Amino acid sequence: MLSDSQLMPIRAVVFDLFDTLVDLSMDTLPRVAIEGREIPSTACALHQAIGARTAVAFAEFTRALAAVDREWRATHWERDREFTTLERFARVAKALGIEDPEVPRILTGVHMGMLESIAVAPPHHAALLARLHQRFRIGLCSNWTWTPSALVILEATQLRASLDAVVISADHGLRKPRREIFESALAALGVAPEEAVHVGDNLKADVGGAAALGIRTVWITRRVRDPAAALASHTGARPDHVIADLAELEGVLAG
Repeated sequence: MLSDSQLMPIRAVVFDLFDTLVDLSMDTLPRVAIEGREIPSTACALHQAIGARTAVAFAEFTRALAAVDREWRATHWERDREFTTLERFARVAKALGIEDPEVPRILTGVHMGMLESIAVAPPHHAALLARLHQRFRIGLCSNWTWTPSALVILEATQLRASLDAVVISADHGLRKPRREIFESALAALGVAPEEAVHVGDNLKADVGGAAALGIRTVWITRRVRDPAAALASHTGARPDHVIADLAELEGVLAG
């Protein structure tokens, strides 16, 4: 248990979103061949959505998409900076010479709409958050590139009502494990780091990022393929507690 007479009492629980509260089954997306690899992707639907506005061929479209994504990873993701979905598609349109200002918004709507349609929360999560909300302030701190879709997903999964604060990297400009995004969540909840617990599936972003501020951590392994191997290769802070399912969290927080 995380309770300890030597520690400040827990007043808030902060959750990661995807693979913690909500799952995105990306394998259910249509499979598309892009640069010699067959991957689940929204690319076909994206290309079809702008077909009436541009004559760009599918192969040209996917090449531009892949090039922008490579650039984004190098300039943003690897530096823990955020790049919103709208910015992503604005750059794709620019690379293709498309000047229609509606195209980035159309692509964002189609892409995020498809992801919203495959987002599912395990049935017990909403009730669990509601019970925890009776005892703690509840926050969300998520790396996600489009805040409106995160809010849609939270409403659809009946999780939004239990959240006192929602901090999304798309609004913040920085991604976990950067301390600033955690600090924003703590400030919104009105608690000190020592009064909070962060629950997430990613050892670097969630556990390492939160621990660096003195936030107690719970690592959830429900969607981690090989937890033992992941922990063995992790060079950062160790989680204070490990759970296989969110149902175990109430016991961890008891006391």
